[in-house]
Amino acid sequence: MAQRSGDREPRGAGGKNQGMSKDQRERMRQDMRNVYQDKGGQARPQQRQMSPQEREKLRRDIQDANRELRR
Repeated sequence: MAQRSGDREPRGAGGKNQGMSKDQRERMRQDMRNVYQDKGGQARPQQRQMSPQEREKLRRDIQDANRELRR
C-alpha cells in the first residue's frame, strides 16, 4: 500500500495530552505516583536486625558453600 504524505498529522502533532483536561492529567500523575509507591513498599519488606549468633552462622554457611564451590 502506498503511503500518502500530507493526509495525516505527524505523530506527536497537536500536543501529547490532547483531549485530557488539566484535572485529568493531574489525577493520572497522582495515580501513577501511588502505584510506584505501593510497588516500592512491597518490593522491600522490613529487615530485622540479626543477632550475633545468626550472623556468625550465616558467615560459616557462606564460607562452607564457597569451599564446596572451589572443589
